[in-house]
Amino acid sequence: MAPLDRDLLDAENTADPYGYLSQLRVSDPVHWDPRQKAWLITKYDDVVAGLSDPRLSSDRIKPLLELVPERRRAELTPMLGVMSDWMVVSDAPAHTRLRSLANGAFRAQRIVKMGEWIGEIVDNLLDEFLASGSTDFVNGLAYPMPATVIAKMLGAPEADKDLFQRWSDELALVAFGAGGEARNDRHTRALSGVAEMQAYLHDLIDKVEREPGEDMVSALIANPAPDDRLSRDELVALCSLILFAGHETTTNLLCNATVALTANPEQLQAVRNDPSLVNGAVEEVLRYEGPIKLIVRWVTEDLEIGGVRIPAGDRAYLLLNSANRDEGTFPDADRFDITRADPAPHVAFGRGAHACLGAQLARIEARIALPKILQALPGLRLADPVAWKPSLSSRAVDRLHVDYDGRATPAKVG
Repeated sequence: MAPLDRDLLDAENTADPYGYLSQLRVSDPVHWDPRQKAWLITKYDDVVAGLSDPRLSSDRIKPLLELVPERRRAELTPMLGVMSDWMVVSDAPAHTRLRSLANGAFRAQRIVKMGEWIGEIVDNLLDEFLASGSTDFVNGLAYPMPATVIAKMLGAPEADKDLFQRWSDELALVAFGAGGEARNDRHTRALSGVAEMQAYLHDLIDKVEREPGEDMVSALIANPAPDDRLSRDELVALCSLILFAGHETTTNLLCNATVALTANPEQLQAVRNDPSLVNGAVEEVLRYEGPIKLIVRWVTEDLEIGGVRIPAGDRAYLLLNSANRDEGTFPDADRFDITRADPAPHVAFGRGAHACLGAQLARIEARIALPKILQALPGLRLADPVAWKPSLSSRAVDRLHVDYDGRATPAKVG
């Protein structure tokens, strides 16, 4: 293999992908990856253009199923068939219709109004975390917070948040391309979780139809356009996407923010002293260590990117994390700086028609949670080196243990 042919999921790239991506941007910014059988698009301008190019299709699951051998297709279809109904893997006009119907439930005013009770959720979780003396930031704070928010959003009992966490983790094995030990049985595990989740969501929608409330499912059902409503299957698919994407993205954002801020203690202290800096801090985390590494597209027509001809039928990976570290767009791009002057718009949540539907929700959650976390955990620092998940698309920690001044000693059992 050529010198630049590196495994995106090897240990070195899992721990720190940015050195390799920098090499690609300089030497081969539109690079054919023989392992992934995909083109790696790494420069900011090319990624931005690709995000709105209709020749790069989001409808990528059905073509993939058509290419694999029949026996393998039979194994994958039950799992990937469910995901093929998700809005994020559809193109216009289907995507346009679904996005329009979903937008009503994600209006900015609705998301902003959620701020007060999101703050209460964070306060309660912090009280429990402090009382436990735990160092496990992921399981103590970053996992349960978005899961609890989503439960309330969907009108589900808060006690079911543990189910949401498990289903989200199992879906991530497929949606984000797990590596390591999870690679071999990821479809089996995910399919089992999806079957449970769909049955749960059908029951939940039945309940909301009988007793509508202020939740998001009620808003989706009460669409004022009676001649164009989400079908039951479309509603289940959208709720599945909200449950998965809303949970995974915010968990990663909170963890990555903690990693970045503890590595830059003077900036952490600045946000603690002046919570008004949190908006800039969240945006810089999204640029510097965003929760999503890449977006997959299917090439439907021959096209040229960066002087390289890409034939129809190939796959293209739009590397968001590479675009956000492009020195041509972000001066001193490998430096974390929450006070960047006039920063260019990052692409952590994509761009254009397929920009992340829940971006505003993830931002609100992080803007509320981070100042509270920094105030409640004085002297916040990492207790162990960060362990990252071997994931193709998700920039996610595998574990994250923290320490802080005055941490309670956990009670001994027995």
